[in-house]
Amino acid sequence: MPVTAQAGAFSVAPVRMYMAPKDRAIAVTLSNESDEELVMQADVYIWTQKPDGEDQLTLTEDLILSPPILKLAPRARQVVRLARLVPAPTTVQQTYRLIVRELPEARPGDKKLQLQLALAFSLPVFITPPGAKRQLHCTLARLSADTVRASCENTGNAYAQPTAFSLLSASGETLALRETGGYLLPSVKRSFDLKRANGAIAPGPARLAVTLDDGSVQNFDSTLPP
Repeated sequence: MPVTAQAGAFSVAPVRMYMAPKDRAIAVTLSNESDEELVMQADVYIWTQKPDGEDQLTLTEDLILSPPILKLAPRARQVVRLARLVPAPTTVQQTYRLIVRELPEARPGDKKLQLQLALAFSLPVFITPPGAKRQLHCTLARLSADTVRASCENTGNAYAQPTAFSLLSASGETLALRETGGYLLPSVKRSFDLKRANGAIAPGPARLAVTLDDGSVQNFDSTLPP
């Protein structure tokens, strides 16, 4: 069952979209969760990252959501198509962002409402050639007595997404935890800091356990300096 991104007014499913090279289009479901008619607009952006992991979005017509502007009656649901208009990748995964936003100016005005808030979702889209996979490598460095920095690089040809980090001692004791991560697109390097809640992190052998979005865990051994 696909996961749904949901806010007060509308929802989109799935929240992460995968296309194979053979796919010319995939289905996207938009649902109006409100009691008012909604007008929504969809745009597609090429999604890249700077070497340090900062996202960059460039408007594109490589993919289009058809129709790009959609009017939904109260509590209505509609399935639309996200179509690919360019050749499929052969070596490196192509990454995009589908941004679906409400157009509040299309909603009838309410004299009592001074500010209308526009809702929007930014949804990743991946077009993955056969054999493409992540290659994640992480190292540790000390920032302070109680904080270390995990520097992770994706040398593969498909995205990697760490979701959590655990710093373990040689005996298996958990020294520090971080329960947030982020995407690393191919050839991108990012840093994630882990701070111990109580006390200093002792020098010596340590292991970084990185949990990924598919539930798998990768371990990286290191030695922390004093």
